[in-house]
Parts: sequence; structure tokens; C-alpha cells
Amino acid sequence: MKALVQLAYGSPGGLALQQVAQPVARSGDLVVQVCAASLNAADRLLLRGEPYAIRAMAGGLRRPRSGFVVGRALSGRVVAVGDDVEGFAVGDDVLAETGAAIGEFARVPARLAALKPVGLSFIEAAALPLAGTTALQGLRAAAAIRRGARVLVTGASGGVGTFAVQLAVARGAGVTAVCAGRAAEMMRSLGATQIIDYEQGRGDDVGELGERFEAILDLAGNYPLAALRRALAPGGTLVLSVGTGGRWFGPMRRILKGATTGGGQVRTLTAHPSPEDLSELAGMVATGQIRPVIDRVYPLEDAAAAVDRIDRGPVAGKIVVAVTASPD
Repeated sequence: MKALVQLAYGSPGGLALQQVAQPVARSGDLVVQVCAASLNAADRLLLRGEPYAIRAMAGGLRRPRSGFVVGRALSGRVVAVGDDVEGFAVGDDVLAETGAAIGEFARVPARLAALKPVGLSFIEAAALPLAGTTALQGLRAAAAIRRGARVLVTGASGGVGTFAVQLAVARGAGVTAVCAGRAAEMMRSLGATQIIDYEQGRGDDVGELGERFEAILDLAGNYPLAALRRALAPGGTLVLSVGTGGRWFGPMRRILKGATTGGGQVRTLTAHPSPEDLSELAGMVATGQIRPVIDRVYPLEDAAAAVDRIDRGPVAGKIVVAVTASPD
């Protein structure tokens, strides 16, 4: 089968579309014919191999392990079911957060897969794992997303941010989106009521708005922690998911600093795969409550160019690779 393989760290020049062995179903696993796969920030970090700690996911410190297939989010149709699997059958359409996503077939642990609703396209479904679940879990961590709450989302126009804005709006919150000015119209279409153009700010003016927020979801890491804490309302929560840092551990330095100096107002976001969350998100898309924002869809033959696009950034929403034609 064809798959996008990473041969080296550093740039999209280290990627190649190659023939690799087709996976077989092991106990507890599904084999899925991949219809679509989406790219996420983790794919960009793995491409560059920084922070160095992320190289463990690729299986090698100096270079990725042999045959390392790119991608961590997919949708497709089950073509084989391993032993000890319940709830799935050949022919089921699924979505999942799992490794080796950008290939014609993928082995998926059944415990990570969710059934795809009929009203959801494969392209839409592939956009939900990792980005959508990160947004959903981040808002849960804030614990104050209720009707009438004021929510600030930095990095609002990215893959996670576009979901976070919509999920907060769906809960009745008023959302202020921090993004580049060119994304303002898109943010308003997703329900944001106020836009902050970070390109026009001083770098710390989010704390000088005159408005305070019950919840701040920091997906960009481009404001000082002190400024974000100043923007919190009494009893509000700041959720940190990104930040700058050294080559070894990247954003962890900023996140740990926020967690240790912010008292109970600062929480860290460590997102995890969740089929229950995927099912919730897929249902919301199928019923029109939220929608994946798709920046561009690339064919499998141009998958390396898709990775290059997310590496160059910024991206408005999600980059998706159409791997195989829909089985329908």
C-alpha cells in the first residue's frame, strides 16, 4: 500500500510517498481503509523533531524509525476485525486518533475508534480527532463554560481554536477570539462576538481590554502569563496548552511555570484520545451544531505538500488529505 513516510527530521524534504506493508488485524485492533486523514500541530513538531522529547513518538532520536508513517487522525471503513473486538464489524465507518494515518490502510486499536454518523462526510470526520477532542477537553478543564460566561480563545483560527470557539458558543458563552485580522470574518461566522487582532497589539494588551473572562483557553502561547492572569475574572480559569521553551521539552517550561505560579486559577491541558468525545463531536457536526473548518484538502499524491502547508502556517482551520475515494 502507499503511505507518507518520514525519513528524517527537519523539513518536508524528509517525507516520501512509499510502498509499505499493509497492516493486518491483531487482537483488539481494526484494519481501516483510510478515506481521509487530517494534519495537526503534532505532525509539524514531529516533522521538525523539536522539541526533542517528541521524537519518542517517531521511534528514534537521530531519525524516525524505518517505515514511520505520518499522521494521527483519520476516518475510513473497517475492512478487518481482530480477535477480542466488540462493537465493530467489517463495513463500519469510523474515525479515530491513532498513528500511521496517512496511508491507504491503518491498524487502529478498537478502543480508540468511534462510529461515524451517516450525516458526516469522511473529510469532516477526519478533522475531528485530536483537534476537536483537544478543544472539547480544554473547555471542560475551564469548568466555567456556561450560558452567559465570557470566554477568551487565543489561537482561535487554528485547528483546535475553530472548534473551541464553536463549542463555547454552543454552550451559550460569549466568545472573544484572538487571531490575525484576516480571520476576523471567519471567527464571526463561527459565533465569536469580539475579535482581537494580535498583529495590531503590543503583545501584552489582552489584559488591558477592560473586560475580564471566566475562562481563557490559551492555544497560541503568544501572550505573557501575567497578562492572561490579569484578564481573568475573579474565580476564572486559565487553561494552558502551548508555549515557548527549550529544544528538549518545548512548551512544558511555560506550562509548568503557569501551573506552579497561578494557584487554582491555572490549569494545564493534556489532551488524550477519547472515542466518547469523538462520538459527541461527530454527533454535533451531524446535527449542525458545529462544523469543521477546512483550509484545504490535498490528494494523497500531494500529502508531503500538505505537511509543508501546515509547517509554514498559519492555517485557517484544518488541512486534510483525501487518501482514497469514498467506499460509497
